[in-house]
Formats: sequence, structure tokens, C-alpha cells
Amino acid sequence: MTVDKRTKLVVVGLGMVGIAFIEKLLKLDARAREYDIVVIGEEPHLAYNRVGLTSFFSHRKVENLYLNPKEWYALHAPENKLSYHLNTLVTSINTPNKTVSCANGDVASYDILVLATGSDAVLPRHTPGHDANGVFVYRTIEDLQRLIEFGESHRGTVGAVVGGGLLGLEAANAMMDLECYDKVKLIERNRWVLSRQLDADAGGIVVEKVTALGLDVLLSKRVGRIQTDEANAVTGVVFEDGEQMDCSTVCFAIGVRPRDGLARAAGIRCADRGGGVLVGDDLGTSAPDVYAIGECASWQGQTFGLIAPGVEMADVLSFNLTQAKLHQPRAFRRPDLSTKLKLLGVDVASFGDFFADRDGPSALPPKVAAAAARKKKAANGESNGQSAVKTVVSGPPPPPVKALTYKDPFAQVYKKYLFTPDGKYLLGGMMIGDTSDYIKLVPMVKNQKELEVPPAQLILGARKEGDGDDADGLDDDAQVCSCHNVSKGDVAKSVREGGCKTLGDVKACTKAGTGCGGCVPLVTSIFGKAMADMGAEVTNHLCAHFSYSRADLYNIVMAKRLKTLAEVMREAGNDASSDGCEACKPAVASIFASLWNRHVMDRAHHGLQDTNDRFLGNIQRNGTFSVVPRVSAGEITPDKLIAIGEVARQYGLYTKITGGQRIDMFGARKQDLLDIWGRLIAAGMESGHAYAKSLRTVKSCVGTTWCRFGVGDSTGMAVRVEERYKSIRSPHKIKGGVSGCVRECAEAQNKDFGLIATEKGFNIFVGGNGGAKPRHAELLAKDVAPSEVIPILDRYLMLYIRTADKLQRTARWLEALPGGLRYLREVILDDRLGICASLEAQMQELVDSFFDEWAEALRDPALAAKFRQFANTPDAADAVETERERGQPRPARWPRAAAEDDFKGLRDRWSQTAWQPMMAAAHFAGADDTPNGISATVKRGDTQLALWRVRGRYYATQQMCPHKRSFALSDGLIGEDVAAASPSSPSPSPTKEPCADSSRKKAPYVSCPFHKRNFDLSSGACRNDAALSVATFDAEERADGMVYVRLPPVAELDAALGTARWMVRAGDSAGGPEPFADLDRKIGFKGHRARRPGVNPVVDAPMRKPVEVLPGGGGCGAAPEW
Repeated sequence: MTVDKRTKLVVVGLGMVGIAFIEKLLKLDARAREYDIVVIGEEPHLAYNRVGLTSFFSHRKVENLYLNPKEWYALHAPENKLSYHLNTLVTSINTPNKTVSCANGDVASYDILVLATGSDAVLPRHTPGHDANGVFVYRTIEDLQRLIEFGESHRGTVGAVVGGGLLGLEAANAMMDLECYDKVKLIERNRWVLSRQLDADAGGIVVEKVTALGLDVLLSKRVGRIQTDEANAVTGVVFEDGEQMDCSTVCFAIGVRPRDGLARAAGIRCADRGGGVLVGDDLGTSAPDVYAIGECASWQGQTFGLIAPGVEMADVLSFNLTQAKLHQPRAFRRPDLSTKLKLLGVDVASFGDFFADRDGPSALPPKVAAAAARKKKAANGESNGQSAVKTVVSGPPPPPVKALTYKDPFAQVYKKYLFTPDGKYLLGGMMIGDTSDYIKLVPMVKNQKELEVPPAQLILGARKEGDGDDADGLDDDAQVCSCHNVSKGDVAKSVREGGCKTLGDVKACTKAGTGCGGCVPLVTSIFGKAMADMGAEVTNHLCAHFSYSRADLYNIVMAKRLKTLAEVMREAGNDASSDGCEACKPAVASIFASLWNRHVMDRAHHGLQDTNDRFLGNIQRNGTFSVVPRVSAGEITPDKLIAIGEVARQYGLYTKITGGQRIDMFGARKQDLLDIWGRLIAAGMESGHAYAKSLRTVKSCVGTTWCRFGVGDSTGMAVRVEERYKSIRSPHKIKGGVSGCVRECAEAQNKDFGLIATEKGFNIFVGGNGGAKPRHAELLAKDVAPSEVIPILDRYLMLYIRTADKLQRTARWLEALPGGLRYLREVILDDRLGICASLEAQMQELVDSFFDEWAEALRDPALAAKFRQFANTPDAADAVETERERGQPRPARWPRAAAEDDFKGLRDRWSQTAWQPMMAAAHFAGADDTPNGISATVKRGDTQLALWRVRGRYYATQQMCPHKRSFALSDGLIGEDVAAASPSSPSPSPTKEPCADSSRKKAPYVSCPFHKRNFDLSSGACRNDAALSVATFDAEERADGMVYVRLPPVAELDAALGTARWMVRAGDSAGGPEPFADLDRKIGFKGHRARRPGVNPVVDAPMRKPVEVLPGGGGCGAAPEW
């Protein structure tokens, strides 16, 4: 924001609350720079720690109490960001002219004025002798300096402190630390000390403890007057009961009074009783643009003498002044008055509603409050079930609270915790001597969540039942691969007894991970554990081509700015001349995309892409693709919905709403993708990257946009987050969620990152996901201001991109991170490694480099040319029959068995072969310089063939993978074995998955894009499934510019390999029943239900079977409370 447009904000008061407000405003305004701050302080000191005044007696240095050093103020001085004035008293406020006048004659104008004038210590002016020499209050540094000087001149006398509250005990401690007084006595009018925080039992223990430390405590005593001599010096006190006590010093610590005189004189409304500037929930006063915070503010008739409520006010006001444009404004609520202190060496704490058993609960959890209201209503005019007569005779009923008390007179430990009558909610409590559980119990009260443990366990601790089983462990018979029904025990056994030494061996032996691939992380974990149990070395190297993990390789590529696979192989590979394999190529491609963000289909990178990225769409089981436009946060216009519907209808696509709040269209043929996306882009849509290992969606509820319960604009935040991170590649897919309140309709806590709106901003959760091993997200940061959410997410996601393993979800990454969540907080919140600025800058570079991949594919003729089914004919051929189900098309189900014919033996069984020209060799121009060569699909008769040029040689095979009879081999990744290690290259990794090292190079292989069956391009043998093979053919380029393939006659070729011969048909899976046949018979399922004729929705339906009473009484009393 330009200087002339900045808002001038004046703060009167440089105390603890004033500086807290300034710090928060500076932080929240750091990016927008909307405010210039001027603070005016009456004292000659910078803001200091008033709570820690007692320590001044030991060091006598004011600077040691400063909350921020002088350098901090200088750091924020440039560009008028913050200017301060000390020893300056503000004498008046002119609200119409928006100015404040000072005692030195200065006048300061303001746009916004914040009063943080604090309070004064109460001196009982009605008490005779209150103005005597030797009477002090305990409030400021000047008060302490005067007390120190007086004490030095009155050594060996008695000092008295009036007031047994928090401040009184602090003052008594200070006078004892002076070591000037022969005796220090504490005078308290109540029967125990700390009567505002503790009950009689707890206060009694404190008295015992402080008495043992040398403090005399006089209880139930009121000072009547102060005795003085002729020089008006204190000589003693006389109590109201007539007793006298000699002393030279009296320090009053009996409370504070809000400093509201400045506001009163300006005509700003103040409280008549108790004082204080009246403020609303927004902390605004009766004057426009004037706010009051801290001890000078009166909210709902209350002023607060503790620092915590003042800091909360500062938090609310700074948030509203900076974040209200992005989030629902916050309101100041009933503050938490929990206190934890060490007074005279005694640990004392009170938390929550600590007097709920005496005064009744000030607020109950919503569920309990609702039940109490129902009970009161059912009492039909009675109060809590007690008659009016009984109330008059016996008094009101006891509060709906139960107390659990623990008292150890030997260790002088006292704990009292207060619960709702059912013991399900903690309301508050107090503790003396042992306050170690304070930090754990306070959030339980504030969150008002139902307890997960019995109340006694909070005091006595959990009863140990033995070590037990690991909760995260799986039984050996637990299924880990549903595609091939492989159990955990099967995987472990293949390692222990089957001789499997690599992950590739496990896949080949058990078939686990060769189906959908979703179980690979779990299989990898089981494999690693089994290897470790056997004492074998387990590495996380990418494959045999690299002796590095993905994270290590990422840093190498980033540091050396490598841009091609050849460069990476030369700098970091175990075989500098290799083209890699189907395991390392996609990982390297992902690293390139995460660093340089170039189009995944350009020539240098296209051959590295895995199945889905190759054609910017998820390949489906019939060889068609899904089309998923981005619908940020699930928010879409009617026009875009109509465009999607028209496209789906024209191309006969199956449509489905996804769990990520967008629309998937299935069944798009490769050759139709350009036209489909052309229409969607013309309608204002773009790629949803459903095919990529990148951000998929950021799910949201409607939040404050529509919902009456919303506290934050979840949709607005979700749109901003999704628009920022869309298209950014990562080690695995990323999903986000934003909920507008704690009802969590967007399920943000099972996402890789999730935000839940609170009154103070957003709680940020990380490391959650569904999948084979679901994990609940963990709370990374609480109440983050909207403007700070993005920087934290930038750091989190960028650190994940830099350091995660190949195909490692954020959940597993966080579990494997040394130190876990604590370490993550230290790195991205506390900047322990000093890399936060680097992480944010790198993320910003990626964000700034965004482009729509589908729009570029349509614009670039070279990319558009890749979307052809056959390179030698415009014909089209379907490989799977289509069926109708619930009014939509779907492909026929998989065949029950693979095609295990001896396809590789066809080479020796053809009756004759001849060289046939198939296509122009120009299509393969530049193939020798690309990491995957160049491939094509050609059609001969009814047979589909795959052609490649790899490293100067042509290869030809059938297009069909026999595993699932899918016609897709030409789109698979080419892999090579590692050549024998040379002295100049690093030693190969012990991990050999998925390609084994060899003393000499074999022919390359193609990895089927569906389920990674690897077929030798020369022999046709399958390297990881011996039952399968493919037919291979000789191929060569000739001088006429054509590529020739040596083929049998068309009829013979079609009879063996024709599309019609191997097309998957509806009857191919008829050997077994339909998956829901038994269920459909049981429930009489006919399809989508409609209103049945003769059904009257306003007439009672007949009961086929009467309701039976539950055993054990049943009835409404036993019904679950929904």
C-alpha cells in the first residue's frame, strides 16, 4: 500500500497489552502494510514485564524486564511502520477532530485510536494514615525503586503486605527478597489466601507452604488505620478488631482500578460501577474508530486484572483490523481466567470454571446444557426437579457439578477437578504443589470435548495393562493387496522363505503391487520390516540405476540444475549411458516438474512420464481416458455445468460426482480428447490434474457464504488455496480440505493438509490421508490468521516435495520424519534450519510458472499430434465392449483369466512372413535423443501392433498386453538393465527393484502402462510373470523413408492377434456370478427407486412386525442420545 493511503493508528499506553497489540498488528500487517503505528507511553521505560516485577529485586536492571530490546523498535522504525514516544502523558482526546493532546504540547492525529492505559493500584484513601511515609503500592518499576530505597534505610524492622491475592503474595516475596526486613507479614481479610483462585482447602495448603518459607500470615484481619509518628512515618497498623501490630512499612496490594479518566473527559462512555471504558464484542467504544483493550476496558460489566484477557483483546482487535476482509470478524468472548504461577516457591494453578461447585457453572458444554434444558422443561414448573416449597425451605439445589479431590498432606499436594454429573466433561479445577498436568487440562476445558478416559485417570493416571500389541500393526492374515488377494503374511513369507531380496522379486512372486498399485507403499513397508528382521540391508534407492533416494536425487538435480535424464544419469546414475526404467523415469520426471515446471508432454520429458501423465488423463481399464476439469473448492457456475453435460452427452461419457467435489467424465477415446478439452476450455475450464501426482482438489463446505453455523469463509479460502497450488507436481498426489467450523463438513482432518475455521482464523492440520492405511491429520498450528495460512502451507508442501521418498504420501512422510510433528513445527514455524524464506521463494516460483497443460496441448501442433490411436490410418478400434448400467455406459468387466497363449512362439509358427511397409520413418525423428525412444501404434488388418525406435534400433510387438487383454503396450515406459559397474561409476545399490543388474546389457523391455508387466522387446518374454509373453517382429527403416515390419499374411495375423479375437466382451466374465447378485436377490434391488404407485406419504404405514421392547428395561431411557 502506498504511504499516503496507509492508516495512522495511535496506541495510548506502552504496557504489556499495548505492546502485545502492536506485535500482533505488525505481524498480521507485514505483507499488506496498511498501517503506520504511533505509540505513546507515560512511563520513561519501554514496555516491560509487569508480571515479573519481583525479579527486579535481584538484578536491579530495568532493561532485563524489557519485553523487546531497543533494537526491536529500531528494526520496525523504517517507513513509519512504528514510532514510539516515552515519558509522554496524553492529557486529552478530541474525538471529532481525531487528535490526542500531550502534556508537552504535542498533538497527534489518528485514523484509529487504541486505548491501552491499563490500571492503577488501589490505595484505600478512606484509611487513616494511607498517605504516611512508608506506605507503598506494588505496581510499577518506580514503586519498586522507592520500596528498595526505603527498605535499605529501615533494616531490621517489620514489613507488612496488605492483601493475600496474587499481587499480595508477589509483593510479600519481593519484600522477603530485599533481605532488609527482620520479618515480613501478610495481612488477608479472608480465611485463606488466593480466595479468588482457590477454595479453603487449597488456600490452607498455600498458607502452610509459605509459612514454612518464613512468611507470617495473618488471616481474617482488616486494617482499620495506620499508626504514624510526629514525622508522619509508619509505626504500625491497628486492625478493625482492635489488635495492633508494629511495622515500619505497609505495602498495599489489594487490587487495581481501571484508568478511564482520559476517556471519561473525552465523553467516551465508561462504566459507573467499578470503572473502565465500555467496549462491545469488537472492543469498540462509544466513539467512532476508538477502541479500548486490557485492564482499562470494561466488557459486559467486567474488567480483568490478569494479563491473559488483555492479550486476547489485543489478538481480537489486531485480527479484525487486518483480516476482516478475508475472514469473519472475531468477537471477544468470555476469557479464560486460568492461572499458573510459582508464588514464594509454591506451584499454584487454577483453570477453567474453578468455582463451578460453589457458584454453579458459568457455562456448560452444549450437549450438557441442552440435556439440562430438557430436564428443566420436563419438571413442569419445578427447578431441576426440586419443588418451589423445598427451594424456600432448603435453599436452591446444588450445582450440576461433581468434584474429584486428591489431597496428599505429606507432599502438600492438592488437586480438585470439577466435572459434569455424568463425568464426561471437565469444567475446571485447581492444583497446589503439582501443576504438571495444567497444560494438558486447560485445552480439555476450552475445547469442551467429551473425555476419552474416566475422570479418576486425570488425577491418578492410566492403569497399566502390560505392553499389549502394537495398535498400528496388522495380523499376518490381513489383506494388503485386494487385486490379487495377498496378505501381509504372504509378503513376509516371500522374503523369509521364498528368497525374495528386492521389491521387484516380491511383486513377481506374490503379484502384490502389480494390480492397481495402491498397496505398493504398504507392501514396501512390510518388505522393509521383513528384510530388517533378517538383518539384511534395506535401502530406499530409486532402483538399480541410482544409489540415491528420491530426496537425495532431488537435491542433486536442484543443485546442479540438471534438465534431462541423460544429464541426471551422467551425474548421479550407476550406468551413465542407461535410459533408466519404469521405476526411476517417473520419479525423475516428477523431480523435473517440481523444480522447473515444463510441459510434461514436450519431447525431453514425455518419455519419462508414467501412464496417466503421458496423455494428460487417467487411463481406464478399456484404454479410454477420464476427463476431469478443475472445479476449485467445488464451486461451479450453471453455464459450466451445462458445458460439461453437453460434452458428456455428445461423446457418450459416463459421469460421476467425485469425493473431491468435481465431475469426472469417463470413457473418452484418446483421439477425442483434443475436441473434448477444446470445448471445455472454450467454456472457461482448465485441467483438473486428476492424472498427475500433484494437488488434486481442495474440498470445502460453504462456510459463511451460506451456512448459519459457519465462522469462516471456507469456500473463499479453499478457492485461494487450490488456485495457488494447482498443477504443482509432488512425490505423490495431494488433497486438501477447508471446513468453515468445527462441524468439519469438508473432512479436512483426513487430508494431506486441512484447514478448520475458528473465530481466530484457521487451525492447520497436516499429514492425513485415506488409502490402504488411513491416518488422521495432526494439528500443526492453531488459530492462524488467514494472511499467514499460505506461507505456512508453502513451507510445508515445499519441504515435503524436497524430502519425501518416491510415491510417499504426506502421512507416511510425516511418520518417517525424524522428530515427527515436533520437528516439522520447528522447521516450518520456528525456522530452526533457516530455510523458511527459501521454501516460500521456491514455492512462489512454481506458482508463478503456472500454465494450463491442456490449453498448451491444444495450441502446440507437435503435442496435438500425439493424440492419435493409429499412426498409419485414421481408423478407430475399441478393445472392450460397452455395457449399460444405471442408464450410463461402462466397459465390460475384466476377463477372469489372463491370455496365457505362447505368443512369443508365434515367430516360429507363422506359415510365411514378408516385409510390409507400415509407416513413415519421419515419425521417429529424434528418437535416439529421447529417454524413451519414440513409439507408435499401427494397424494391419484387424491387428494392432506397437512400434518403437530405441537407441538406433527398431522393435515391433503386438499391442495387446495379455495380462488383462489391454491394447496399450506402445504407451508403456521403456526400461533397461544396469550395465556392469565400472570403476568410474558408483557401486550399484543393493536394492535391485525393478530391474536387476547384469554383466551385460540385455534388450530393452516395455512396461505395460496398466499393471507393469515387463516384456522383452526382442524375445517377447515377460520378465516379472513367466506365464505371459508377447509376439515380436523384426522391423527396420529403409531408404524409401518407410519403416518395414516382417509380418505373416493378414488372415493368419488376425487369427492369432486380431482385435476382434481378443476384444474383452461382456460374456468373458460370465464364468462367475455378478458381484451383487446375492445382495440384489436379498433386497429386491431393481435400480434407482421412484415413487411406487399406491403409496400415500401422509398415511401411516402398516407395521409388518411389531417393535420389540429391548431387554433390560429398554424404553426411551435406554435409547442412544443422537
